[in-house]
Amino acid sequence: MEIKRVGVVGCGTMGAGITQVCAQAGYQVVVLEINNELLNKGLASINSFLSKGVDKGKLSQQDKESTLSRIKGTTSTKDFSDCDLVIEAAVENMDLKKKIFAEVDKICPKHAILATNTSCLSIVDMAMVTNRPDKVLGLHFWNPAPLMKLLEVVKTVATSDETLETGKSFGESLGKTIIVAPDIPGFIVNRLQIPFRLDAIRMLEAGIATKEDIDAGVTLGLGHPMGQFALQDLVGLDVTYAVANALYEETKDPKFAPPTLMKKMIAAGWLGRKTGKGFYEYNK
Repeated sequence: MEIKRVGVVGCGTMGAGITQVCAQAGYQVVVLEINNELLNKGLASINSFLSKGVDKGKLSQQDKESTLSRIKGTTSTKDFSDCDLVIEAAVENMDLKKKIFAEVDKICPKHAILATNTSCLSIVDMAMVTNRPDKVLGLHFWNPAPLMKLLEVVKTVATSDETLETGKSFGESLGKTIIVAPDIPGFIVNRLQIPFRLDAIRMLEAGIATKEDIDAGVTLGLGHPMGQFALQDLVGLDVTYAVANALYEETKDPKFAPPTLMKKMIAAGWLGRKTGKGFYEYNK
């Protein structure tokens, strides 16, 4: 199946990034938000990201304008009626995601594929509220979506081989490297990354090392582009907590249990870059 028109549910950090990536790859994109204020904020972030690319000489002004011309913002799911693929990028709440999938399923054409950007929740549970579980899969992008090269394509027990192949081809058309993951908690990368991230917090909590030394060890010793605490602040403590907690509830494996320090920081509103303070402090 050929994909020409893409719908994106949510224009927050991930939704805006996914929208931009798809539009830059030449797709017509419809992006949905619950109100005009959030929609305009998301569209402004896309414009800002592209403008920085122009300033740095990474793309031309014409490329920026062409990308923006392929993006349509909306507050109505009815605008998904002619989409070939819809990618849900709402917050990590199963009830909300099921509601979105059930609604979009009624509006999209029968051939359309429905995907979720969830990083931890059961995709087959979302699929079963639709009349097309064979056409539902995971397309897990990484933050920031325009820069990160990986795409986890997640196959549920109900996903057809045709849907999987279409999802893989779509991801490749975006310039992403594809890995295929099973529909299990954390898929591949977060199943590795979340315990690593939580262990770094536990080391700090236990007074084994400072956050600066742990981050230096990760970047200079392991060759990672960012330290675990810098990465944590970028992602948001609340986001990692939600993923870790979902993994723990599903598996009951203590390695996924969020540390006490993390819970206290979230209670204090220290979520990372987006609040100006996390493990490090930032200018808002």
